[in-house]
Amino acid sequence: MADRITLTGLRVFGRHGVFEHEKRDGQEFVVDIVAWLDLSPAAASDDLRETLHYGELAQLAAGIVGGQPYDLIESVAGRIADEVLKDQRLSAVEVTVHKPSAPIPLDFADVAVTVHRERS
Repeated sequence: MADRITLTGLRVFGRHGVFEHEKRDGQEFVVDIVAWLDLSPAAASDDLRETLHYGELAQLAAGIVGGQPYDLIESVAGRIADEVLKDQRLSAVEVTVHKPSAPIPLDFADVAVTVHRERS
């Protein structure tokens, strides 16, 4: 499936990390999501019900990032991907969770984990 909806740069405060101070103090995470689905029904009908509502997609991801703390951003990304893929219209989803303030004592721009899930 070549059609896709892309949401990038969703910024959400969360409390994920293996260190106690990460869960206590929290930090900002950035999420990118690409969802593959057939957009021709929506293009033909101009009906929001025929596509993936990107506002609801953002709310779903924000709820996970801002919710239950996880040790690993791999878990956060996987949970978002699994929830998004519950929409049966999707053939695949890719989720990237960025942790730009990861506790690394070196100068770096970003740390990110990307998961890709496909319907079998």
